[in-house]
Amino acid sequence: MSTSITASGLDESIADATPSSLCAREPRIPADRLVAEMVPPPRFDSVRFDTYVPDPDQPSQTEAVRVLAGFAAGLGETRPGASGKRGFLGFGRKPAKTPAGPRGVYLDGGYGVGKTHLLASLWHATEAEPSLKAFGTFVELTNLVGALGFQQTVRTLSGHRLLCIDEFELDDPGDTVLVSSLLGRLVEAGVALAATSNTLPGKLGEGRFASVDFLREIQGLSAHFRSLRIDGDDYRHRGLPEAPAPYSDEQVTKAAYATPGASLDDFPHLLEHLARVHPSRYGALTDGIEAVCLTDVQPVPDQSTALRLVVLADRLYDREVPVLASGMPFDRLFSEEMLNGGYRKKYFRAISRLTALARDAKGLVPTDS
Repeated sequence: MSTSITASGLDESIADATPSSLCAREPRIPADRLVAEMVPPPRFDSVRFDTYVPDPDQPSQTEAVRVLAGFAAGLGETRPGASGKRGFLGFGRKPAKTPAGPRGVYLDGGYGVGKTHLLASLWHATEAEPSLKAFGTFVELTNLVGALGFQQTVRTLSGHRLLCIDEFELDDPGDTVLVSSLLGRLVEAGVALAATSNTLPGKLGEGRFASVDFLREIQGLSAHFRSLRIDGDDYRHRGLPEAPAPYSDEQVTKAAYATPGASLDDFPHLLEHLARVHPSRYGALTDGIEAVCLTDVQPVPDQSTALRLVVLADRLYDREVPVLASGMPFDRLFSEEMLNGGYRKKYFRAISRLTALARDAKGLVPTDS
């Protein structure tokens, strides 16, 4: 166990339940599992179009549900056939021998209007076997290419009917070119696409819509996307949430021993371990973990480490794993230079998500501790 606190002095029944350590895990994931796990995360496992509640003052939200439901229905009717490759049905049209018009949809809206909810609902509503549709974030897609290689990723995804990409990154030119090239090959194979994107770093406070930026960044693919604008209140764009005060090392350790399925790690050691595990495996790293307990949380030392932590935070948030910690509060993880740099959108998201998971972990600590 990678922490300086031991179980000595704890109640014997608690000490018997020794927590696991993320640092002791080195998951090896077969390529087929990486692809099979490209489904909406548990947080969005039960969402559907009929659980999305449109704002009556924002008619574009109702229209988005209507258009996407029709898009999903069309994809379900599409079958491999006449043109010799998987066909494509665009927005309620009848299948044609030669696919025409947009082969994808881009959900264009601000924070908190439910883009991920709608994207996941599209995945669920498409009548195809899970093995014929994929859902993942932009980072997960680039990690898949890193793990499988470009050509193998093309071969693996070319047989899919639908690929959903959440949070398409507009702040990494190299990865954007890589993914744009991949999507170009998939469009040629007849794969339908759906995407949302983040906001370009320099425009975090300049309005809520990014379709022009998105279509420019994907260059030659822009003609294949129909932009679907979703208006609504910017619920989440209110600055950083205040992180809960951290607990003591002793409180965190006791909670780890008292919580079935908890892990317990020293934060600096965990950061070192993340450097030895490919980010595509961070989801598997947390398999079976019911709570993550961390001692001695400190500011991250450099940008490479920070970006790995962002990926881990995303996987924990997707899986709704509470995080209990001692040391620094989560809103002090990243330096001012990082928060003002090109990846600040990712760091803000990580702070927000870790803060939410820290709030979820409050019940792990006895009120009298």
